[in-house]
Amino acid sequence: MYNNRSRGFTLIELLVVIAIIGVLSAVVLASLNTARSKGNDAAIQSDLSTIQTQAEIYYGSTGNNSYGTATATGSCTVAGTMFVVDTTIAKAIAGAESANGSGTVVCNASATAYAVSSTMSTDTTRNWCVDSTGGSSKSQTALGTATVCPAAS
Repeated sequence: MYNNRSRGFTLIELLVVIAIIGVLSAVVLASLNTARSKGNDAAIQSDLSTIQTQAEIYYGSTGNNSYGTATATGSCTVAGTMFVVDTTIAKAIAGAESANGSGTVVCNASATAYAVSSTMSTDTTRNWCVDSTGGSSKSQTALGTATVCPAAS
């Protein structure tokens, strides 16, 4: 008597395992994208906090206690402003632009005040803002040309 029993998995069993792996990977990838966006938001907040700290150092080091004579309205690349002159601030702005995905960072400055705002990564209708009063807020209101952050909303 010849008994031929093959051992192994059937095609159906293999397909079920592949389907389960596919479903699990879809769930994991969705979670990773959310975590990545939240990480980008934390990076934006950190970069703008760096700007806030460095701006105060810049303010004290100019000799005449000012944020510079050049004014900026909306643009972070206006020559002569602390946003360009101070390399630490310039790097933090570049980091926030990279983290928010849209590259939108708004910088306003005068000799006595400044505000910087960046679109958030997880919710592009919200902005994170820091200003010369030491305040920071997350708001749906855009910064516009103000040198004080809008109230949190």
